[in-house]
Amino acid sequence: MFEMNTTKSNAVRAEDSRDTASIKSPASLAMIGSSIHIKGDVSGEESLVIQGHVEGTVNLKQNNLIIGQEGQVNATIHAQTITIEGTLKGDVFGAERVIVKKTGNIHGNISAPQVSMEEGAKFKGGIDMDYKAPTSPASRNDAPSASVVKFDSTSGNEKPPFKQGGDLK
Repeated sequence: MFEMNTTKSNAVRAEDSRDTASIKSPASLAMIGSSIHIKGDVSGEESLVIQGHVEGTVNLKQNNLIIGQEGQVNATIHAQTITIEGTLKGDVFGAERVIVKKTGNIHGNISAPQVSMEEGAKFKGGIDMDYKAPTSPASRNDAPSASVVKFDSTSGNEKPPFKQGGDLK
Protein backbone atom coordinates (compact mmCIF):
# COMPACT_ATOMS: atom_id res chain seq x y z
CA MET A 1 0.00 0.00 0.00
CA PHE A 2 2.77 2.48 0.92
CA GLU A 3 6.40 2.46 1.97
CA MET A 4 7.67 3.60 5.33
CA ASN A 5 11.20 4.25 6.52
CA THR A 6 10.51 2.54 9.84
CA THR A 7 10.63 -1.11 10.80
CA LYS A 8 8.88 -3.62 8.63
CA SER A 9 6.56 -4.72 11.46
CA ASN A 10 5.19 -1.19 11.80
CA ALA A 11 4.58 -1.01 8.04
CA VAL A 12 2.72 -4.33 8.11
CA ARG A 13 0.59 -3.23 11.08
CA ALA A 14 -0.19 0.07 9.38
CA GLU A 15 -1.31 -1.78 6.25
CA ASP A 16 -3.64 -3.90 8.40
CA SER A 17 -5.51 -0.81 9.47
CA ARG A 18 -8.22 -0.22 6.88
CA ASP A 19 -8.24 3.55 6.84
CA THR A 20 -4.57 4.42 6.40
CA ALA A 21 -5.51 6.22 3.20
CA SER A 22 -6.81 9.06 5.41
CA ILE A 23 -3.34 9.54 6.89
CA LYS A 24 -1.84 12.46 4.99
CA SER A 25 1.81 11.62 5.45
CA PRO A 26 2.56 7.90 5.90
CA ALA A 27 6.23 8.65 6.57
CA SER A 28 5.24 10.34 9.82
CA LEU A 29 2.95 7.54 11.08
CA ALA A 30 3.50 6.35 14.65
CA MET A 31 2.23 3.07 16.12
CA ILE A 32 1.26 1.88 19.59
CA GLY A 33 1.40 -1.89 19.25
CA SER A 34 -1.08 -4.40 20.66
CA SER A 35 1.14 -5.34 23.62
CA ILE A 36 1.68 -1.73 24.76
CA HIS A 37 -0.26 -0.23 27.71
CA ILE A 38 -0.08 3.54 28.28
CA LYS A 39 -1.58 5.47 31.21
CA GLY A 40 -1.27 9.23 30.88
CA ASP A 41 -1.23 11.86 28.18
CA VAL A 42 -0.29 11.06 24.60
CA SER A 43 0.51 13.97 22.30
CA GLY A 44 2.56 14.45 19.19
CA GLU A 45 3.17 16.04 15.82
CA GLU A 46 2.49 12.97 13.68
CA SER A 47 -0.44 10.70 12.91
CA LEU A 48 -0.95 7.70 15.17
CA VAL A 49 -2.36 4.17 15.03
CA ILE A 50 -3.32 2.64 18.38
CA GLN A 51 -3.54 -1.15 18.50
CA GLY A 52 -2.79 -1.36 22.23
CA HIS A 53 -4.32 0.07 25.41
CA VAL A 54 -4.32 3.81 26.17
CA GLU A 55 -5.87 5.45 29.21
CA GLY A 56 -5.79 9.24 29.72
CA THR A 57 -5.82 11.83 26.94
CA VAL A 58 -4.73 11.76 23.30
CA ASN A 59 -3.93 15.14 21.75
CA LEU A 60 -2.98 15.12 18.06
CA LYS A 61 -4.82 18.30 17.05
CA GLN A 62 -3.07 18.77 13.68
CA ASN A 63 -2.83 15.04 12.88
CA ASN A 64 -4.95 11.95 12.43
CA LEU A 65 -5.69 9.05 14.76
CA ILE A 66 -6.75 5.49 14.04
CA ILE A 67 -7.87 3.21 16.83
CA GLY A 68 -7.26 -0.19 15.25
CA GLN A 69 -9.42 -3.28 15.75
CA GLU A 70 -7.23 -4.43 18.64
CA GLY A 71 -7.11 -0.94 20.18
CA GLN A 72 -8.75 -0.32 23.54
CA VAL A 73 -8.81 3.34 24.51
CA ASN A 74 -10.24 4.99 27.61
CA ALA A 75 -9.45 8.63 26.91
CA THR A 76 -10.52 12.04 25.74
CA ILE A 77 -9.30 12.46 22.16
CA HIS A 78 -8.50 15.57 20.09
CA ALA A 79 -7.32 15.02 16.49
CA GLN A 80 -7.91 16.16 12.92
CA THR A 81 -9.55 12.96 11.62
CA ILE A 82 -10.34 10.10 13.99
CA THR A 83 -11.10 6.60 12.73
CA ILE A 84 -12.39 4.07 15.24
CA GLU A 85 -12.19 0.37 14.48
CA GLY A 86 -11.69 -0.84 18.08
CA THR A 87 -13.12 0.10 21.49
CA LEU A 88 -13.27 3.64 22.84
CA LYS A 89 -14.64 4.92 26.14
CA GLY A 90 -14.41 8.70 26.23
CA ASP A 91 -15.21 11.87 24.38
CA VAL A 92 -13.93 12.45 20.84
CA PHE A 93 -13.23 15.85 19.26
CA GLY A 94 -12.44 15.70 15.53
CA ALA A 95 -11.49 18.97 13.86
CA GLU A 96 -12.44 17.53 10.42
CA ARG A 97 -14.31 14.25 10.90
CA VAL A 98 -14.90 11.13 12.96
CA ILE A 99 -15.32 7.78 11.21
CA VAL A 100 -16.68 4.76 13.08
CA LYS A 101 -16.08 1.48 11.27
CA LYS A 102 -18.40 -1.52 11.65
CA THR A 103 -16.03 -3.07 14.21
CA GLY A 104 -15.98 0.16 16.24
CA ASN A 105 -17.51 0.38 19.71
CA ILE A 106 -17.86 3.84 21.31
CA HIS A 107 -19.21 4.78 24.71
CA GLY A 108 -18.92 8.58 24.81
CA ASN A 109 -19.71 11.77 22.96
CA ILE A 110 -18.57 12.68 19.45
CA SER A 111 -17.96 16.29 18.36
CA ALA A 112 -16.96 16.90 14.74
CA PRO A 113 -18.24 18.73 11.64
CA GLN A 114 -18.59 15.36 9.84
CA VAL A 115 -19.47 12.04 11.46
CA SER A 116 -19.95 8.73 9.68
CA MET A 117 -20.84 5.32 11.11
CA GLU A 118 -20.82 2.08 9.23
CA GLU A 119 -23.69 -0.34 9.71
CA GLY A 120 -22.87 -2.61 12.64
CA ALA A 121 -20.92 -0.02 14.64
CA LYS A 122 -21.84 0.24 18.32
CA PHE A 123 -22.38 3.67 19.81
CA LYS A 124 -23.75 5.03 23.08
CA GLY A 125 -23.52 8.78 23.57
CA GLY A 126 -24.27 12.06 21.85
CA ILE A 127 -23.16 13.63 18.59
CA ASP A 128 -22.45 17.34 18.05
CA MET A 129 -21.92 18.12 14.37
CA ASP A 130 -21.93 21.89 14.92
CA TYR A 131 -18.54 21.52 16.57
CA LYS A 132 -15.78 23.94 15.65
CA ALA A 133 -12.35 23.02 16.98
CA PRO A 134 -11.12 25.68 19.40
CA THR A 135 -8.22 27.71 18.10
CA SER A 136 -7.12 28.64 21.60
CA PRO A 137 -7.29 27.02 25.02
CA ALA A 138 -10.44 29.05 25.73
CA SER A 139 -13.66 27.12 25.96
CA ARG A 140 -15.94 26.89 22.95
CA ASN A 141 -18.76 28.95 24.47
CA ASP A 142 -18.80 31.13 21.35
CA ALA A 143 -20.71 28.49 19.39
CA PRO A 144 -24.34 29.36 18.68
CA SER A 145 -26.77 27.57 20.93
CA ALA A 146 -30.47 26.94 20.98
CA SER A 147 -32.57 29.01 23.34
CA VAL A 148 -35.52 27.73 25.31
CA VAL A 149 -38.52 30.00 25.64
CA LYS A 150 -40.77 29.35 28.61
CA PHE A 151 -44.41 30.25 28.16
CA ASP A 152 -46.10 31.90 31.11
CA SER A 153 -49.83 31.31 30.73
CA THR A 154 -50.70 33.58 33.71
CA SER A 155 -49.93 36.83 31.85
CA GLY A 156 -52.62 36.25 29.26
CA ASN A 157 -50.80 38.50 26.74
CA GLU A 158 -48.63 35.87 25.14
CA LYS A 159 -49.58 32.92 23.02
CA PRO A 160 -47.59 29.70 23.04
CA PRO A 161 -45.56 29.05 19.88
CA PHE A 162 -47.59 25.91 19.21
CA LYS A 163 -50.50 23.91 20.56
CA GLN A 164 -50.16 20.30 21.47
CA GLY A 165 -53.30 18.30 22.11
CA GLY A 166 -55.42 21.21 23.29
CA ASP A 167 -54.89 24.48 25.11
CA LEU A 168 -51.99 24.91 27.47
CA LYS A 169 -53.06 25.90 30.97
